[in-house]
Amino acid sequence: MPKRAVRSEHLFANADFLRLWGIGFITFMVRWLEVLAVSLFVYQATQSALLVATVGMLRMVPMALFGAVMGALAERVEARTALVAIVASSVVTSGVLAVLAWTGYLAVWHLALASFVNGIGWTADAPVRRLLIGKVVGSARMSHAMSADVGSGNAGRMLGPLAGGLIFAAVGIEGAFIGSIALYLVALYAAVTLRHRSGVQPAAVEGVLARIAEGVTVVRRNARLKGALIVTIIFNIFGWPITSLVPVVGQVHLGLAPGGIGLLASMDGLGAFAGAVAMAAWARPSNYARCYIGGVAIYMAAVIMFALSPHPWLAGAALIGCGFAQAGFSIMQTTLIYLWSPEHLRSRVLGLLSVCIGVAPLGFIHVGLLADALGAHWACAVSGLEGLLALLLTRRWWRHC
Repeated sequence: MPKRAVRSEHLFANADFLRLWGIGFITFMVRWLEVLAVSLFVYQATQSALLVATVGMLRMVPMALFGAVMGALAERVEARTALVAIVASSVVTSGVLAVLAWTGYLAVWHLALASFVNGIGWTADAPVRRLLIGKVVGSARMSHAMSADVGSGNAGRMLGPLAGGLIFAAVGIEGAFIGSIALYLVALYAAVTLRHRSGVQPAAVEGVLARIAEGVTVVRRNARLKGALIVTIIFNIFGWPITSLVPVVGQVHLGLAPGGIGLLASMDGLGAFAGAVAMAAWARPSNYARCYIGGVAIYMAAVIMFALSPHPWLAGAALIGCGFAQAGFSIMQTTLIYLWSPEHLRSRVLGLLSVCIGVAPLGFIHVGLLADALGAHWACAVSGLEGLLALLLTRRWWRHC
């Protein structure tokens, strides 16, 4: 049996890794199911691409506000307990939205508030769940574990929008939230039955701000960490926010119905799933950084192709390319930060990674304004071009990776 197959088998033979992997798969699937359904609801209610992007943006705001704090506080909270609380809060949020939708009282501001609340749970994913994965599998297998984790997340990105579009067309947005509750309850069971206990570090003299500052100092002094975080910022300003406009491009530019929009949006996840499989098979430590940076460059180019595609099939093919490229970026993002950070400071640096991901609201506002001014597909094209330019202009920092 090939060496890498053995490693993957050993990973999934680890019950705790399997639970953490399953939680990631479910939460990513539900996240994308809800993003698609919410985007359709908001656009139909307001006819504003800017408001669609704004509601999507609110999922990212907590990362900028609380990412560094989460990283510092993660050392003070038992990780399994924190994970249970995060998943339970998602169950409650989806439950409230389902009741509001079922009774006919659901409004756009409810969805905006829920996006912000769910974003808090997303902020804790790196310093809680993914840090737990590292502890469960060990540093030597972290890349393989991240390939499997990102692969499942990308499968969720493929299945979630497809399910969201079909459910929205057949039942309405209340059906999407009822489905979310059922899936979150499975994730909650997995979190509750997790065996690993991280323990809690003893109280130290320095406070939260001092611990955050220590993490910042580590990044400032490590050229590779600094370059990696700059690339993350570029992707989350010019690349990631474009996903919020895929439903709008599908409806307005390509003339698709909700079911077709869901299928189109799922192509990104299909490509990302294939990319994660490729990373697991071929990525080596010597080319991790190339996969990371090259993934962003190819993603931006594929976004431009998507935006300028005149036919749904061409647009779908371009989104498959986007997903494939993003897989390299996503897998190596957490892997490189984990491997390059001092062991006792990993949760703090991963918290700073959440902050860098959390700059995405700037990108959502940017692409939303462009969409209202130029149209959604032209906004995607312009943002992709800007991303390539930003990557070129910051080469002096990320070339150290």
